[in-house]
Amino acid sequence: MSEINITPESNATDSVQIQEAQPKSVKSRTVGRIGLALFGGLLTLNSFLLQWWLPEQEYAAQFSAIAGAIILACPIVITAIMDLVEGKIHMNELVALAIFAAFAGGDFQIAGVIAFFLLLTIIIESRTASGAQRSIEELIKLTPSTAHKVVDGKESEVNVSELSVGDVIRVRPGENFPVDAKIISGFSTVNQASITGESLPLDKSVGDDVFAGTMNLTGMVELTVTRIGEDTTLGKVKDMIMAAEQSRTPFVRIIDRYAGYYTPTVLMIAGIAWVLSGYDLDRVTTVLVIACPCAVVLATPTAVVAAVAAAARLGIFIKNVNHLELAAKINAFVFDKTGTLTDGILSVVKLQPADDVKPAELLRYAASAESYSNHPVAAALQNIAKDAGLNLGEVSDFSETPGKGVQAKVDGIDCIVGRTTYLSNLGIEVVQHEKEESEGMSVVYVAVAGKVIGWIGLKDKLRSEAPEIIQSLRDQGVRYCAMVTGDRQSVAETIAGSLQIDEYRSECLPEDKAAFVENLKKTMSVAVVGDGVNDAPALAAGDLGIAMGAIGSDIAINSASIALMTNDLRRIPLLVTLSKRSRMIVSQNLLLGLLIVIGGTVLTLLGMMTPVGAAILHTLSSILVIFNSARLVRTGEELTLAEQQQLAMNAKQ
Repeated sequence: MSEINITPESNATDSVQIQEAQPKSVKSRTVGRIGLALFGGLLTLNSFLLQWWLPEQEYAAQFSAIAGAIILACPIVITAIMDLVEGKIHMNELVALAIFAAFAGGDFQIAGVIAFFLLLTIIIESRTASGAQRSIEELIKLTPSTAHKVVDGKESEVNVSELSVGDVIRVRPGENFPVDAKIISGFSTVNQASITGESLPLDKSVGDDVFAGTMNLTGMVELTVTRIGEDTTLGKVKDMIMAAEQSRTPFVRIIDRYAGYYTPTVLMIAGIAWVLSGYDLDRVTTVLVIACPCAVVLATPTAVVAAVAAAARLGIFIKNVNHLELAAKINAFVFDKTGTLTDGILSVVKLQPADDVKPAELLRYAASAESYSNHPVAAALQNIAKDAGLNLGEVSDFSETPGKGVQAKVDGIDCIVGRTTYLSNLGIEVVQHEKEESEGMSVVYVAVAGKVIGWIGLKDKLRSEAPEIIQSLRDQGVRYCAMVTGDRQSVAETIAGSLQIDEYRSECLPEDKAAFVENLKKTMSVAVVGDGVNDAPALAAGDLGIAMGAIGSDIAINSASIALMTNDLRRIPLLVTLSKRSRMIVSQNLLLGLLIVIGGTVLTLLGMMTPVGAAILHTLSSILVIFNSARLVRTGEELTLAEQQQLAMNAKQ
């Protein structure tokens, strides 16, 4: 049958041509083949009708059969000749020989029927093998071709290709964002499902990033362009889809390697059948038709296309299908803590004022002193003060010692916020609360006018789904789960204990994380899960690197084997499930294809199979393989349904 090659003809660097020209050429080529198949099929059918109803029109029936057979055979024969000119031997040659054998036998009606079914199979295969182009065609539809550019307050419509970084654009409700941009005016709700796979839309306001291909739902916003063209997140997603579809699994490479031996073997079997049958060309034709291993060749590509499509729908983008296959073999997971197992956002969990101080007073001094800092502790204090409705004091003489604390005058009074050693070095006596710190709580002390007025405890909140996914991975056969973090020993110990992690390492530098992974790889297949920024060395060191929350992050997409466009940890067990299901589907497809080829060949040698029957069985086996692979597309459906139900509940509230 036709060569199953899901590698695009253009180079990956020719991205514009791949994304714009190829989908159209694939579609036009398919439409042309369908047109030929229908026209030739009608002529072949007409020959049968004339033979049955108007037997006196023998010459008309014969002419219709010859014309139909030639029209149907031409695309197949031309492809086979092109293969031979390029020095390749594929399944096309078997098909062409089967048609020539039917012609040599003088039964042009049978030749037409065989050519019709085999051409139909070629069309099915070509559409299946062009999964990347079709996926990209769908992605292109997400981005509008024009944008509303704003210059000096005046709006004009321009082509997206004319936009530059720094331009100001306006996007109305119901429109898709044409490029990656940052909101500078307005507020809206944005549906990012096209990239992250999340059904729940997100609220976006001034300062928030939006991404090309996502939908503006509720409000008009003005934005400044941050990325254009292939530099956008959607552009990188397109590149990842192309990379995944260009890559080939080990089994497909084996088929390519031995395809040159398969055809001569089949020809030898056909020769044996010809001799044993008393030089019956129908028997030769049947062998050549049934021996075309289309179902075998389709077994892996169809499963790959379906698996990549299912993963993309869930916001899981796979660079290389070998990584998808590898996910089923992983028996150890190494997680980063901050931003992966935890939210990566500090929250105030305890206020402990001195005996003569009120909690609101403690919080007011701390939040005021930290108001000029960008540290996560400062953000946590600002958030809780805002929620409590506190009016912050007037701040002056602010100074910050990175990683230790801040000093400032609040309403003219000296105020210091920081860790024990920071305050002690400034000559302020501090009673350290080791119990709280040993429980994984980060503690900062607040001193006013040289006296400690209390302390505030903060924690990085554990993701709600983290315990569930650790248990789910263990249920799927993962034997070992570890955590590496740059955080303190007490914090790491608390998180590891709550998740029943097998081993953890604290206070790790990026190179320490990578060294830990390299050592673990000596005995296990290791997947590393991190945020893709400071975890890049560890992600690259693992057998499989999974970057969390990669939307908008070039480093995350480039450093990992697989990029999750959301921070939802539940995607990781789904990735393992998808990998195992795809392996099972491929095995089923291969078994079906081999049974058809071997069984059909045996039946042919025994004289129990006709050429038309072989052509029909051949086509049905390919269709069965495709439908079997299509079952993979529904993987993870329960998660997206749950997200949609949550969305409906939120809408009612």
